[in-house]
Amino acid sequence: MKIAQIICQILRVRSVQKKTASSQDVVLVRVRTDDGLEGIGEADASPEVVKAIIDAPFSHNIACGLREILLGENPLETERLWQKMYRRTMYFGRTSVTIAAMSAVDMALWDLKGKHFHQPIHRLLGGKHHDRIKAYASILFGKDGAATKDIGQRWVHAGYQAIKFGWEPMGQSEALDLELVRGAREGAGEATLLIDAGCVWDARTALRRAERFADFNIGWLEEPLRQADVDGYVWLRDRSPVPIAAGEGECGRESFRPFIDRHALDIYQVDISRCGFTDASYIRARVEEIGARLCNHCYTSPVTVAACLHWLSTCRDAFIFEDSVEDSPLRHKLTREKMQAKNGWIAVPDGPGLGVTLDDDFIKEFLVAESGTHE
Repeated sequence: MKIAQIICQILRVRSVQKKTASSQDVVLVRVRTDDGLEGIGEADASPEVVKAIIDAPFSHNIACGLREILLGENPLETERLWQKMYRRTMYFGRTSVTIAAMSAVDMALWDLKGKHFHQPIHRLLGGKHHDRIKAYASILFGKDGAATKDIGQRWVHAGYQAIKFGWEPMGQSEALDLELVRGAREGAGEATLLIDAGCVWDARTALRRAERFADFNIGWLEEPLRQADVDGYVWLRDRSPVPIAAGEGECGRESFRPFIDRHALDIYQVDISRCGFTDASYIRARVEEIGARLCNHCYTSPVTVAACLHWLSTCRDAFIFEDSVEDSPLRHKLTREKMQAKNGWIAVPDGPGLGVTLDDDFIKEFLVAESGTHE
């Protein structure tokens, strides 16, 4: 069995809003073999940038597009192929969107491997500890405290026992920040409340916010600092009265390593569409080794939801799952299977590979670009 074709497809909603929500477009990678199997994967990054990394022709031995690297290879050799992609793209950058593009391919290879062996990916990763995981409704803040309260009440009434609010308009002033969190707590009621600041403060301001937010009994404060501020996270975590979470923007093990080595976080958030199963398995082992907690990050399509469920179910101490409730057709209709929590819990797929099936009629409706169909 050999890789015969790597197809890259970009889907986009008709009207993209100016907000921090990566469920408005999707880049799909479809790896096909010479005996008719197909694996599917996704990256969370600019679709056109990911597509360029896959489509790029050979430049030289360490600057080469992913399709050129993988055609003719055995798709079951996932670890070797990850290392080959890593080596042959050295001049593309080591902790960047290149790793995200590799992760989409890696996800597709693991899906294909599962289909070949008729096994779910979680079994190939070593076995799941959880059949289902408590889910939190992940949504953006409202424009103010009152709007945020209304949003929280909506998702509590929908059955969620945990809610996370994130990003803009947080960070404009202390008064507005406190208004937003107060509204979030009022809307969430007794449910677990998580706050995602969206990388808006310096370390001292973040500590002041953490101290004030502690009055609202939040479960964690996520990404209060710039993503690359490892020193700041070490300083903040040592002083914060609430747990500190981060990691969604990190691409692969090299990106996570300084955070893990320095025990910079309480909760490490891993996105399979930026790390792939191959590197996420390494990250899982390292984080469990230092006694910290793991959670997924996912704000894209049901393909990545399924991937994150397979991975997180293999994490010994998994305690909560990010379930985006953005009202986007790409989030809810790309696959025939519904990948959403019911009554606050989300089930781990048990079908071969990822356990999800693309809806090709839906893809035709939202497709804006495609490559690799004639390789």
